[in-house]
Amino acid sequence: MSKLVIVGTVAFDAIETPFGKTDKILGGAATFIGLAASQFKVDSSIVSIVGGDFPQEYLDLLSDRNIDITGVEIVKDGKTFFWSGLYHNDMNSRDTLVTELNVLADFEPVVPEAYRDAEIVMLGNLHPLTQLSVIEQMTTKPKAIILDTMNFWMDNALEDLHKVMKHIDVITINDEEARQLTGEYSLVVAARKIHEMGPQYVVIKKGEHGALLFHKDNAFYAPALPLEEVFDPTGAGDTFAGGFAGYLARTGDTSFENMKNAVIYGSTLASFCVEKFGTQRMETLKADEVRKRLQQFKNLTQFEIKLT
Repeated sequence: MSKLVIVGTVAFDAIETPFGKTDKILGGAATFIGLAASQFKVDSSIVSIVGGDFPQEYLDLLSDRNIDITGVEIVKDGKTFFWSGLYHNDMNSRDTLVTELNVLADFEPVVPEAYRDAEIVMLGNLHPLTQLSVIEQMTTKPKAIILDTMNFWMDNALEDLHKVMKHIDVITINDEEARQLTGEYSLVVAARKIHEMGPQYVVIKKGEHGALLFHKDNAFYAPALPLEEVFDPTGAGDTFAGGFAGYLARTGDTSFENMKNAVIYGSTLASFCVEKFGTQRMETLKADEVRKRLQQFKNLTQFEIKLT
């Protein structure tokens, strides 16, 4: 089993969807990634920052799942990063109502000494130079460095993004971001161009339409499990990344064939995340539920056909 380092936000979210709304609840990319990865019982560590207003019970929630939190800096007189969003009826589009960086504005991640030799590094959506600083702290070359990013950094820090992409193995972005990053509408062509920027593996998330995995001339597609209701999409992409990274850490295998399985696990866990607000569903998720849904995925995609 490999060690896993997770870098990203541990935060407060306030969410409104057609199904209801919340006050401040637990959120943040690193939170969703960590909870998803914990399904694999891996040795993981979250590197993040919170304010003195962050409840101890939320930190306990993470540590109770064997997630190391010694890399979570607590600024006693500071306030935790806060995001608020409103989802529209189709649940694929949203408006950001509030973004308060607070302590995140001065975040300088410090990877705990015990995890600087981690084989898997999951870089959540942060400034590219912040992500790069984590890579530079690793004492041994990881088996896989996975990077998540978004269009904001493409708009405001593209040169820095290109810089960090030269040092990573896997990038996870959505289809809109892949097109923006490359200027190509075809996702196949976009993936090829992204390969040339550094990462050997490109994962393109398509929300309710599944995910694509590219490596050189190889491609793999995993559908999303059809769901009756999507209650809250917040954190689904991070949950996917957590499942993907957690499975790689569990198996220690970073081959293309094994990454196919990692994509399936990521998609499976993301299908649970959207069933309740925030992290609520991931907090109660049991291993037998995951196994049952994996079987549903298998039944959905497996078929026999005679070639004539």
